[in-house]
Amino acid sequence: MRGTAFAAALGVVTTLCLPGVAMAAAGPGPDRAGSSASAGTSGPVEGTVRRLALESRSATEAAVSARNTDRFGLMGVSWKDASAEVQGKIEARSRNAVTGAWTPWVELEPLKAGLDGVRPGARGATEPVWVGSADGAEVRVGGGSAALPAGLELDLVDPGKAGRGGAAKSAPASGARAAAAAVAPGPESTSPRPDVVTRAQWGADESLNNEGPIYLAGGKIKALFVHHTAAAAPYECADSAAIVRGLHVYHVKTNGWRDLGYNFLVDKCGTLFEGRQGGVDQPVMGAHTYGFNSESTSVAVLGDHTTAGASPAALEGISKMAAYKLGQYGGDMSGWTTLTAGATQQNYAGTSFTAGQRYRFRTVSGHRDGFNTECPGHQLYPQLDTIRQSGPPADLRIKYMNELYLEPGQVLKTPGPLMVEFATDTPPHLVRSFELLVDGVPAGTVDGQAGRASTVLSPGSHRIQVRATGTNGKVATSLPRTAEADLSDIKYVPVLPKRLMDTREGLGVPLAKVGPGGTVDLKVAGVRGIPAFGVTSVALNVTATNPTESGHVSVYPHGTARTSASNLNFTAGQTIPNMVVVPVHDGIVQFYNSAGSVDLIADVTGYFLANGEGGVHVNLGPKRILDTRDGTGGYKRRVGAGEALNLQVSTVGGFPGVDGIPGAGHVTAVVLNVTATNPTESSHVSVYPHGIDTPVSSNLNFTAGQTIPNMVIVPILDGRISFYNNAGSVDLIADVTGYFTTTGEGAKHSNLGPKRLMDTRSGLGVTKAPVGAGGVVTLTVAGVEGVPAEGVTAVVLNVTATNPSTGGHVSVYPHGTTRTSASNLNFTVGQTIPNLVIVPVVDGKVSFYNNAGTVDLIADITGYFSK
Repeated sequence: MRGTAFAAALGVVTTLCLPGVAMAAAGPGPDRAGSSASAGTSGPVEGTVRRLALESRSATEAAVSARNTDRFGLMGVSWKDASAEVQGKIEARSRNAVTGAWTPWVELEPLKAGLDGVRPGARGATEPVWVGSADGAEVRVGGGSAALPAGLELDLVDPGKAGRGGAAKSAPASGARAAAAAVAPGPESTSPRPDVVTRAQWGADESLNNEGPIYLAGGKIKALFVHHTAAAAPYECADSAAIVRGLHVYHVKTNGWRDLGYNFLVDKCGTLFEGRQGGVDQPVMGAHTYGFNSESTSVAVLGDHTTAGASPAALEGISKMAAYKLGQYGGDMSGWTTLTAGATQQNYAGTSFTAGQRYRFRTVSGHRDGFNTECPGHQLYPQLDTIRQSGPPADLRIKYMNELYLEPGQVLKTPGPLMVEFATDTPPHLVRSFELLVDGVPAGTVDGQAGRASTVLSPGSHRIQVRATGTNGKVATSLPRTAEADLSDIKYVPVLPKRLMDTREGLGVPLAKVGPGGTVDLKVAGVRGIPAFGVTSVALNVTATNPTESGHVSVYPHGTARTSASNLNFTAGQTIPNMVVVPVHDGIVQFYNSAGSVDLIADVTGYFLANGEGGVHVNLGPKRILDTRDGTGGYKRRVGAGEALNLQVSTVGGFPGVDGIPGAGHVTAVVLNVTATNPTESSHVSVYPHGIDTPVSSNLNFTAGQTIPNMVIVPILDGRISFYNNAGSVDLIADVTGYFTTTGEGAKHSNLGPKRLMDTRSGLGVTKAPVGAGGVVTLTVAGVEGVPAEGVTAVVLNVTATNPSTGGHVSVYPHGTTRTSASNLNFTVGQTIPNLVIVPVVDGKVSFYNNAGTVDLIADITGYFSK
């Protein structure tokens, strides 16, 4: 407590907590129905103190004989000189206003001087006794050898009534009180603010508090001290507000303090009450633990816990308040801190403190740890360990964002990818999960063993937090950081196909097939010429081969929750490739296999970069530029075994390219939907820039008679691209849907997801029903799930067809345009097959056409292009 040290040696307070309130037996609940603690009236009733002078019977004895009184709820004894000591016993009893029965005698413990500082007019006093509803009182003082102090009085407190709605009587908002009202909100906490009955709600008479609160000089709470308020007799939780009002009136009007001493109080039902004025979220200086108030706060439990522990509800109330207040300042409920002693004294255990020196305390301590008292009681004190272990994950904090340490207030600039590293002082086995929050909304969840999580931000400024859930169900949320996503200059850089991963050789990942439910992590940033920083996504040709049974592979950003989307679906013994544009959050992408075991291969064909280097995307088509069945593109014959067909797409050296594609030096890559049909044997086709050796990678794998499409982003070196067929003969079809150019008139790429936009099985995005033969469903993409409402030129979708009733194909095309004969997915009965689609957006929507039977369709977005 503030103020000077006690002049005399401090004796042990054997039963009650200082400051506090005892509870005299007041009979069962119905007997207290007439107390001022009962239900509110139409308006607030001011608490009052009636004083009866003690009659002197000798120099060492005084009393108030048993007498009738007006009704009161709290009683205590006071005297004129606050520093004077009373020797002997001070005992009191009261008469129940309903039954007329007198309570047993209760011994009142004198309070020490200076608990709320040295204050003019302060009186010496005992702890008050809560009696409920009484109309008679008796007091006796005696047994000491020294003369009693002058001015002994019996103080009878009527706590008043809160009135309907809990309205409180207010004082004029001037001086210190006006300044207090203008205090800015306190710091955010890592733990939720618990429900608290405010001073207005419990009916504080604010006209008693014209001095205003005092705030901790350092503005930081480092510890919470737990107290009890004595109370040998039971009480009803309906009386709790009246007990708090009575304490408030007694501490101010009898003791002469500035306000109620405790910062917070809690009853046996777990209801928390705001105590000392100044704000629940503020570091308010209380009068609760002598010598250690300047860096701490307090919670007092209504009740005497000398012979019985506090209720589970009360312990939970303390836990919630401790988590909230310590969480405002990075404190750990189960940890330790250091406090500077404000007085020279000893605590209950005999530990000596010297004013001005620092001492180690538990962050949740009992009153007896800092003062010579039994408080918070012999049975509550051991329960503090339960409280310490009951909190949420402790000191949850963001350490780095995108590998950068940021001071509070600093803003992280990112082209979209965000990787957050975090930590908590709670052991991992006590943490169930972590959630990455973007503007308060979960953007990813990882388990309690993790230390980082990733996502991709939409354009603009975002509030970033991490939320941890303990195995006990308690939740902590880190203090926020700010990240600003600038997606205005992300461009595509094509590269010649380079193998990054091959599980058959141990390239990039361990030498082993990926087992059922297994994952492999492939580092892509800083590998094989890909920049170490600034890569927002990579374009990979992924191949699954040698599968032992039917299954699927999903490719997704490392550090994010895997969705149900698949990128490759296969049967036992099949080899199948697919193009994947996968966001890169932390430099790594992840591959998941659903069943059996399978070898995985990944070849990079390009990446999106945030530093402005590369090309922008231009929609074109879909426009057919090759069909060996009818001679489109100059070839009217099948492509034979080991043969490469070369197609001019960009004008070079007088050789005309495809209408709409710029000439040499302006186009860096083209986006094609390539289809193989009518193959005579099982084979594969590779699509690659003309002028390089035939790559080992394949873009389409098929069996005899099968029709299969795939998307290809192929770099342009000399204006031509090559199509190589490995075996047999096959017809090839190519539809261009766009190209990348360095001229700057195109659209730039933004990562998003993967996020599911459409699922006909559940009715997400479209009607809940399979798409019938010749049927079309139209999906709104603009303004959905982070896609801008305007300026979007194309979206990147992973489209999956499942549950087809017959063989057929699906075409994806811009809504409002004429559908071409190009297909994006070809399937047989019962087959599930995905394919990547970059589809232009004309009016904010895209359409999906099914040519035969019925089929369910799913679409997951991974990004979009916008101007």
